[in-house]
Amino acid sequence: MKKFLLYFFAFVFICFLLPALFTKQNIKVADSEPQEEQQNEEIILEPKYDYKKYGTIKLLHKETGEVEEVEIDSYLYHVVSAEMPADYELEALKAQAIVARTYTIYKALHPKHENADICDDSTCCQAWVSKKERLSRWEEDKRESNWQKIEQCVNQTKGKIITYNKEPINAFFHANSGGTTEIPVNVWGGSGYDYLQVVETAGEEGYSQYASEVELSNDEIINKLKTKYDDIQINFENNEDIKILEYTESNRVKTVKFGNHELSGVEARTIFGLKSTNFSIEKQENKVKFTVKGYGHGVGMSQTGADAMAKQGKNCEDIINHFYVGVEIQEINSI
Repeated sequence: MKKFLLYFFAFVFICFLLPALFTKQNIKVADSEPQEEQQNEEIILEPKYDYKKYGTIKLLHKETGEVEEVEIDSYLYHVVSAEMPADYELEALKAQAIVARTYTIYKALHPKHENADICDDSTCCQAWVSKKERLSRWEEDKRESNWQKIEQCVNQTKGKIITYNKEPINAFFHANSGGTTEIPVNVWGGSGYDYLQVVETAGEEGYSQYASEVELSNDEIINKLKTKYDDIQINFENNEDIKILEYTESNRVKTVKFGNHELSGVEARTIFGLKSTNFSIEKQENKVKFTVKGYGHGVGMSQTGADAMAKQGKNCEDIINHFYVGVEIQEINSI
């Protein structure tokens, strides 16, 4: 009888109690795994930045005249997505985010709009596009990942701006420098800025913005010039009547002659619809051919140059310090 009871209790222990103990232990392990995942998720979340000032800006929508108060980094999602292609390298996009934030603060400190810090017109301030419109322009399978990438580049640079002598800089930027950037005095006149100098940029040749051509008939040349110069006269048989007279330090056209008038390179770019002032002129039979390098005014950061540098392993701070001379990257709360 005693042997029977001993075998019985051994059977119960092996069949019921022992599995229960192991099941309880497994449950504890299973409970711990989601907690570890949750902790990991918290680690990769972007840190919040406590803007002491300039945390919001007043944005003028030029088309409607509406002035909207928005958080600066939320505003920058729309700016960066409008100003730089989302397939550019992350470090280039981060540089663009810092540049755009700096440009925004500079505009807020030097306002040109009565009731707003900045507007959404790229010809006046910097480009801005709604999320809905931006998503509609991307391929459907890339929309969500592209927008997340834009948010990431802004969030990872929260609070960072570019300063010179502890003041936010006027952070100009453009699409493609054609290999060399320009100083602002050759574009807009004035006294310029010490931090905006001529710098060389490698790797821009592979971008579509690098090279372009414009061909205009002799009659089109005359008609376009007449919009500003009623008395224009050109002898197209005379090589001296169409001639580049002077170049800037960055090898852009400073002065060019068309018949009885001398134009600045900037003026010629506008009149003939050229992508930059870095151009050459070739007279052909009954037409004139402009061969152009670069896209934009050429001042400050080249966006394709930034992407080329990022592809070479440079980070956003390297990129900024290349295009803006003698600057610092500081926290906005420190200024």
